[in-house]
Order: sequence, then structure tokens, then C-alpha cells
Amino acid sequence: MDKSIIRILGIISLFAIAMGLLESAVVIYLRDILYPGGFEFPLNPVRPDLVWTEILRELATLVMLLTIGILAGKTAPEKFAWFLYTFAIWDIFYYVFLWALIGWPESFMTWDVLFLLPVTWTGPVISPLIIASTMILLALLIVRKESGRIPKLSWILLISGSLILITAFTWDYSGFVLEKMSFRDIWTLPGSQVHAMVHEYIPRKFNWLLFSLGELVILSGIYVYWKNPS
Repeated sequence: MDKSIIRILGIISLFAIAMGLLESAVVIYLRDILYPGGFEFPLNPVRPDLVWTEILRELATLVMLLTIGILAGKTAPEKFAWFLYTFAIWDIFYYVFLWALIGWPESFMTWDVLFLLPVTWTGPVISPLIIASTMILLALLIVRKESGRIPKLSWILLISGSLILITAFTWDYSGFVLEKMSFRDIWTLPGSQVHAMVHEYIPRKFNWLLFSLGELVILSGIYVYWKNPS
């Protein structure tokens, strides 16, 4: 790995770690306001304006991560790689700082709300950390290869695996909602009624089978890329 890549790696790592601290600070403030007795499920009701603020914050975070990838990479695969790397380091240190500052999560199996788009994603803390490690592996392989071109088969496997992972993260929550109401009810019932049902959700069981399948498909895509001579 040449010096220029090591320099970029260091700068991006510093940015992502600082961003992880910033993210953890925001979450600590939110938890202190919404969960003064300590964060736990079911989730406390949140005002609609705060929900939209949180969704916009998540979108802004993705824009920031994408921007780093665009600035750091010279080719499209490199931009993608640096986006993945920044995302992974940010996510890992988000949990590192939460644990260092407030002693949460209590273990790798502690449940967390991971994302809110298009529906709520939940899962044990170890699951996003596993994915982050996989993202770092792929990112470093791309920036080290003389040709960063990602073959079509790898893209198919990477995208398919990602969709399976998203399904795994939304499986439990979506199942809970559909036990309470139909697809038609989601769109026709008063928003306050739907909102109230959502706040009854307590995570039950993470779909490790789907998660493992998604990881396996992604790792297969990484293997195809690694073995690709071009």
C-alpha cells in the first residue's frame, strides 16, 4: 500500500472517528431527554417533528459519508470504497464512544434501533459491527488492487446480499406491525392510531438465518472480486 493511500486512510479514519463521537453525543442527548431512566424497549412516543428531524439527520449523515468517498476517490470504485470505509469506521466508533461514555451497550447482543428508513431497523449491536468489518475488508481490497473495476457478478452478489441483510434487520419489526394491522390499515387508519401501535414494539427474535445468508452472499461477491484478474 503506497504512502498516498496510507495518508488518505489516516485522514479519513480521523474524520470517521470524530464523526462517530459526534453521533454518539447526539444520541446521548436524545436518550437523556427521551429516556431519563435509561434506554429500553418499547420506544417512548416521540413528537412527529422530532421523528422527521431524526430522519433528516440520518439522511444528512449519509450525504456526509458519500461526500468523503467522492472527495477521496479518483475512480468510481475508489469513491465507493472510501464511502464504505468511512461508514464502517464511523459506525464502529459510534458504539465505542457510547460504551466509553455511558456504558451502553451492555453486551454485543444488546438490541438497538439501527435505522429508520424506509421502516425501523433493529438488531443486536454485534450485527452492524460484523457488517462494518466486512465493509472495511471490501474497501481495502478495492483501494489496493491495481484495477479497481468491480465485475458484474460481484455487484450482483453485493447488492443481493445487502438486500437480504436489510430484510433481516426489518424482519422482526415488520412482522410485529403486520400482526397488528394489514397493509391497507397502514395507509387508511388515522396516523395517531398507527403511531400508537408502533410504540408497542419490543424486539423478539433476530433473524440470524437471513443475516448469515446475506453475509455469505456478500462475502462471495468479495471473493469473486478478489479472484478477478482485471
